[in-house]
Amino acid sequence: MIKDFLMRKMLERQLKNVPKEEQERLITLITKNPEFFQKIAEEIKKRMDGGMEQTAATMAVMQMYQKELQEIAGKPEQKA
Repeated sequence: MIKDFLMRKMLERQLKNVPKEEQERLITLITKNPEFFQKIAEEIKKRMDGGMEQTAATMAVMQMYQKELQEIAGKPEQKA
């Protein structure tokens, strides 16, 4: 319970410039799937440690996990 509270507060701080409604949606997705989002964060960090810039690393990892992210978000898959 305390862990969830702390995670929520950290996410609210990170998403402070995101509209409140979108914040709630993202926080819900992350708190329901913490292992998945931890795996994404670790992959981004690994790429950044390898020399990629944060934006490029994030985009590459998000594309890599696009299908899973869409399933979690409940959105139909988009074709590129």
